[in-house]
Amino acid sequence: MAHPRYKLADGTVIPSVTTVLGRFKDSGGLIHWAWQQGVDGKDYRETRDRAATAGTCAHAMVEAQIRGKVFDATPYDAETLAKAQTSFGAFTEWAESSQLKPAYTECSMVSEKYRFGGTLDTILIHGKLAIGDWKTSNGIYSDMLCQVAAYGKLWEENHPEMPITGGYHIIRFDKTYGDFNHHWFPELEDGWRFFQLTREAYDFDKRLKKRAA
Repeated sequence: MAHPRYKLADGTVIPSVTTVLGRFKDSGGLIHWAWQQGVDGKDYRETRDRAATAGTCAHAMVEAQIRGKVFDATPYDAETLAKAQTSFGAFTEWAESSQLKPAYTECSMVSEKYRFGGTLDTILIHGKLAIGDWKTSNGIYSDMLCQVAAYGKLWEENHPEMPITGGYHIIRFDKTYGDFNHHWFPELEDGWRFFQLTREAYDFDKRLKKRAA
């Protein structure tokens, strides 16, 4: 599921929410995981890519379900489909038990004011509009809160007549056991402030790297 290259109205290329946050993400856990993969005799790159592909596949399944379309399984191998199907099963279980309904899905937008772009997984509705984000990761991490907070600002800048009044939902669908975990946050001002500081640091980092080259 390829995301667009984000540009401002004047053609300036801008980073995505995940690119900004990924630049300054704590890598300690990732380094330990890669080391453990080596200890277990595995190539961490292959494991990482398989997990990413399964997550992308699961997202595509969810999007097809929401849009009422037929999911195209042809790009994926059997192992990837099996893992993605487990996540998708968790999604359907969540959808049946939740009163929240996806109103919009895969919404790509840019912020002219703050100079970043992003693609929201979904806008959920149950009397109020809320940001919804699907995860197939092993857990919920603090940068994800910053991510959905930034998505909320993106949405409100592009749809000022439709403010986010129902908070932020992060729903994780497990690829191994089919569990789901639903986290709801009524507000994420700290997450938004952190993203703003990180967005500013991203530009400083680029300029400093050019000077150091």
